[in-house]
Amino acid sequence: VYRLLINGSRVGDQELAPEPTAYEEYLQVQTYDVTDLVRSGANALAAIVGDGWWIGRIGITGDSVSYGNRLALLAQLELEFADGRTEVISTDSHWRSAAGPLVYSDIFIGEKYDARLEPVGWCEPAFIDADWTPVLLADHGFARLRPQYGEPVRTVEELRPVAVLTTPNGETVIDLGQIISGRMRMRVSGPTGTTVTLEHSEVLDQAGNFLMNIMGRNKDQTDIYVSVGGDTEYEPLFTFHGFRYVRVTGYPGTPTVDDFTGVVLHSDMETVGGFTCSDERINQLQRNVVWSQRTNMLSIPTDCPQRERAGWTGDIQVFAPTAVRNMNVAAFLTRWMQNVRVEQRPNGEVPIVVPYTKGYRVLGKLQGTASSAGWGDACLVVPWALFNAYGDVDILADNYECMVRWVEYIARTAKENVPEDAGVLSPEARERQQYLWNTGFHFGDWLIPSLTMSKDGERVDMMQTAFLTKELVSTCFYAYSTQILAAVSGILGRSSQAERYRTLNAKVRQAFAEEYLADDGRLKAHFQGIYVLALHLRMVPEAMRSRVLHQLVSLIEENDWKLDTGFVSVPFLMDVLCDNGRSDVAYKLLFQTGCPSWLYEVEKGATTIWEAWQAITPDDKVTNVSYNHYAFGCISDWLFGHVGGLNPIEPGYRRISIAPDIDCGLEHTETEFRSRYGTVRSEWVLSGEAVTVNVTIPPNTTAVVSLPHAAMAGVTEGGRPLSETVGVTSVSQSGEASVVEIVSGVYSFQYHRA
Repeated sequence: VYRLLINGSRVGDQELAPEPTAYEEYLQVQTYDVTDLVRSGANALAAIVGDGWWIGRIGITGDSVSYGNRLALLAQLELEFADGRTEVISTDSHWRSAAGPLVYSDIFIGEKYDARLEPVGWCEPAFIDADWTPVLLADHGFARLRPQYGEPVRTVEELRPVAVLTTPNGETVIDLGQIISGRMRMRVSGPTGTTVTLEHSEVLDQAGNFLMNIMGRNKDQTDIYVSVGGDTEYEPLFTFHGFRYVRVTGYPGTPTVDDFTGVVLHSDMETVGGFTCSDERINQLQRNVVWSQRTNMLSIPTDCPQRERAGWTGDIQVFAPTAVRNMNVAAFLTRWMQNVRVEQRPNGEVPIVVPYTKGYRVLGKLQGTASSAGWGDACLVVPWALFNAYGDVDILADNYECMVRWVEYIARTAKENVPEDAGVLSPEARERQQYLWNTGFHFGDWLIPSLTMSKDGERVDMMQTAFLTKELVSTCFYAYSTQILAAVSGILGRSSQAERYRTLNAKVRQAFAEEYLADDGRLKAHFQGIYVLALHLRMVPEAMRSRVLHQLVSLIEENDWKLDTGFVSVPFLMDVLCDNGRSDVAYKLLFQTGCPSWLYEVEKGATTIWEAWQAITPDDKVTNVSYNHYAFGCISDWLFGHVGGLNPIEPGYRRISIAPDIDCGLEHTETEFRSRYGTVRSEWVLSGEAVTVNVTIPPNTTAVVSLPHAAMAGVTEGGRPLSETVGVTSVSQSGEASVVEIVSGVYSFQYHRA
């Protein structure tokens, strides 16, 4: 990573450039307009370089040198003069280098900055660099270079701390009041050699003391500043942390909130959506989702901003439909999909992590596969979510070959492999086996609460989840990917492929039901999430759906109306219940405050979404896990789409559905999304039996508005009968709802519940 300076002034505002990509094939270059920084006469072009993701200690294993063991810089300054002359000044053998005040600077470990080692005026034209070392020239070629695509990482917000705490242990801790990804800026006034240490964490322990909640090799998250003396300001250059609390040692005098600033870093994407309602706890939940999204979208979609910061494909597969609701992630995720295509293995596997760095490749060798069901499927799920949000067919076309190679890998693996314990198979069973993806390693319905957390909050064997659920989960995702690929093939005009994957999907679903479904609706893996997947993906015959639903609801009831879904099933839980006539159960889960539940986290003071539902136990024990993983924040998609009732009928929101659920137990909601046509807005207010539904439909779009419990004759718009309302093109009755079709405009529908 680098920072450029011209005549002592910083070039641009991008952080941590060139950002992490699949470096072996894909390295970004940036272009800056530096006209205002260049002077007449002598100029100095200078750079600071750091290890970054190329050399630094990254990933869960904390391994270094994932790509190389030497730093290099490729740069050129292009000058265009008023008389038409041009001049290009490039990095060459005339450049000189030296060690500077960065004793070390690592993405994960943190940074030690000794200001006493910084040469005065080193980046100004008058500086004499005669005692610096000539650079060595490297020739890496230019084939992997690509122009920067998508929003860069920037400082997007600055937070003032809410408190300077003195803990029971007598330590000084700065509290930002919010978990962020970024770093702390600090003002220091003291003598030369004053050394201040900043240690970053997400939580305090149950006694209120600083707790380093992320343990492991090279997970220090510690910055050290050595002052040159006097009044100085320090902000790390080439590192970032996931934190809310900072333990400060060595600070001269008494620190105040005015001496510190939380600097929030992430890819500078635009916020395009929002959901608020009459329950402040749910509003806090939505804020937690957004903060987890922001802090885990720093150049790539990561699992967490402190422990791994890795592009886990499973996490973004789960979260993508929510991600598109909150922020404009079109360029961000399109860029990441370029990395997915680069990292796809020759046999079609899509790795569990992209970019696929050294530590995860070692993990893949141990597991015997680079991928897993529910993780590799991101190559279909993410482009599909982008297409539905933005309506851009190119997203599907660009990734089509990758999708096909992944599905063909699944089909080949399923056909060629039979479980070792299958025994002697009948001809019918052997035929069925080729459509069951039931061999190899898979994570299954990862992190099922009842299997992964004990009562005291200590982790138990997380692999139980994989072993007990992987066979059914992987076959469900075989069906999911063929379902999406059939749809994509049809959209792209590939009719023969669409028919192939529709047929394959039907055979997979049939094989699943024949192999795993009992007559009473019970599935071989008797867990909530398996029933959710089976219902959502139609893995069971229509005649059996009610029995399968009964099994799911019974499990929820037996669990005191709490969820027990894992990683890949929780995105579909609430929709499955609502779509199958059990909204009552869905709302019991939404308003549940016992552990595990979304509001349990809120009531325990969460400001982001936790990795584990029981990160803080009911008896307030604070455990050593990540407090910032966005995956379980997928509830936000359901809040937008079901409670707020805002969804696209056609990809890109050219045709819109607004169907709010006023029976959800809330008094009002407000939902909006800024599509490429403009802002779509849905608001409903319930006052006794009086209902108001306000909608905004942008130009060049139409909408279908469903007004629940409304008799058509009793509905008015702005005080006028619907028959006199400009913009209403059709009215009809559908069960207990009145359905109004409208063109672009602003509308306010009023009625009393029928």
